[in-house]
Amino acid sequence: MIDLSKQSGLPVKWDSDEKRLLFGEGMENVNDQPAIRRWQDMIDVLYNPDASGQDELYYMYRGVSYGKDEALIERKGLRYDITVICPGTLDREYIKTAGHYHPEKPGTGLTYPEVYEVLHGRAHYLLQRLHPEEADRLETVLLIAAKPGDKVLIPPGFGHITINPGTEYLIMSNWVARDFSSVYEPIRQMAGGGYFELQTEEGPEFVVNKHYRSVPPLQRCPVIQVPQLNLITGLPLYRVFIDNNSAFDFLTSPEEYKELFENYLKELTGA
Repeated sequence: MIDLSKQSGLPVKWDSDEKRLLFGEGMENVNDQPAIRRWQDMIDVLYNPDASGQDELYYMYRGVSYGKDEALIERKGLRYDITVICPGTLDREYIKTAGHYHPEKPGTGLTYPEVYEVLHGRAHYLLQRLHPEEADRLETVLLIAAKPGDKVLIPPGFGHITINPGTEYLIMSNWVARDFSSVYEPIRQMAGGGYFELQTEEGPEFVVNKHYRSVPPLQRCPVIQVPQLNLITGLPLYRVFIDNNSAFDFLTSPEEYKELFENYLKELTGA
């Protein structure tokens, strides 16, 4: 049993034997039946489409909260989720999410951002930005390695994939604007992200996805704290929202934080 209460700020545990989240007192409102991504669902984005292995790869619990906070979170146009990614590989590729982009907020020229928090395990966040005129070319590919307590911002303009490179369950939470649907097709059409992370005897190896016409070198980036956006290592994201209901307004109004996003990218990449 993995107790996530300290890291998440919610009475939540992961039952590794039953492979399900257990929600504590005050969370009776939460749907405890997750959306499950299976290996058959991932065939189009795998390094080896013929790879097989365990059936269930990751579990997505959407709209997690205390019952008393549910209406407030909805009024703010937000949603808090928890995702659990199994350890292991399919053939040699570490288990990962399918990957997606976010749609543009109408009239802003900016796609919706998102913020993640690692609750347990290790995460590799692969962020990629398409060339503005050619959908089969990538302009930027970033890799952020995160540990429990770390926060990772997905800024406007980036698609992303989360990889579990460890031997434990990767459990992470996220805050996101609730009124849009993720865009999976661009990554599916290119048979995955710009890079695949493979297990080798020498350690993890990143291999270019040759379905893209052009992929830039992978840029490894540190976790960057952003106090202006309340993204501080060790401070649970759920608790941040309860203490300040406007803490994540940047997720629903990205146009008002454009300069902050630009500065974050510069610091992230050392530009």
